Amino acid sequence: MAISLNSGFEMPLLGLGVWRMEKDQIRNLIITAIKLGYRHFDCAAHYKNEVEVGNALAEAFRTGLVKREEVFITSKLWNSDHGHVVEACKDSLKKLQLDYLDLYLIHFPIASTHTGVGTTGSVLDEDKMLDMDTTISLETTWHDMEKLVAMGLVRSIGISNYDMFLTRDCLAYSKIKPAVNQFESHPYFQRESLIKFCKKHGICATAHTPLGGSVANTEYFGSISCLDDPVLKGLAKKYEKSVAQIVLRWGIQRNIAVIPKTSKVERLKENLQVLEDFKLSKEDMDLIKTIDRKYRTNPASKTWGLDVYA
Repeated sequence: MAISLNSGFEMPLLGLGVWRMEKDQIRNLIITAIKLGYRHFDCAAHYKNEVEVGNALAEAFRTGLVKREEVFITSKLWNSDHGHVVEACKDSLKKLQLDYLDLYLIHFPIASTHTGVGTTGSVLDEDKMLDMDTTISLETTWHDMEKLVAMGLVRSIGISNYDMFLTRDCLAYSKIKPAVNQFESHPYFQRESLIKFCKKHGICATAHTPLGGSVANTEYFGSISCLDDPVLKGLAKKYEKSVAQIVLRWGIQRNIAVIPKTSKVERLKENLQVLEDFKLSKEDMDLIKTIDRKYRTNPASKTWGLDVYA
């Protein structure tokens, strides 16, 4: 199952995110995922594992497991590289051992102090707050992203963690429309208005953290996991599926892409099954709407000292 992007390319609706994936696990997870049928991998310079992902992909291509044109690879521009877009993209391509990216996103609508291409630093000022670079506008960064398409380095470009108003602004100054807006979305943080806005303007919405971060965000941020919600547990029992499968299927039936991360082979199989295995009824889709808490599980304020979403 794939969704057509406004750039003319198709993106698989379900992908594998590699954030917080341990480097020594990546080779086996990527190879196994490809064998199972995964064709969409969501990467980023800031995840600091592009070299390991690149080695795994190169092995898959070299051994004939899959062809380059059969997989969809995303990477992202980090905050500290907003003034160095072309160099940052080339750095990611080198680490991933690719000639082009299928999708390149602005990771956050934030330009911060440059720390060297590909180093993805987050410099804090004397008040322990993220030191933002106020000399680089998001419009400038976007026009630099557009250059990547003209250079043949990237097929589609997009944005990430943009709200409705920043997305609207990007549409106003763009020569090439963003193909994708990737943001946190799960049953406790459904983002219905943003999804509707993106769809209206031909932008594919992609849910990162589609399971609410699960155990990882609970441990790191102290977040509440939607996977423990009694409504979702009840639906899992009804459909004889895991709660995670219910949540991923819900996302896909909203016609948005989902990129769950897992380091367990059994979860790789389980997540992939939601594409063909079952379908939630309209009544159950509506039921899940009722548990929205407007609750973000990944608050950057813990790391950066300020609420960048305010």
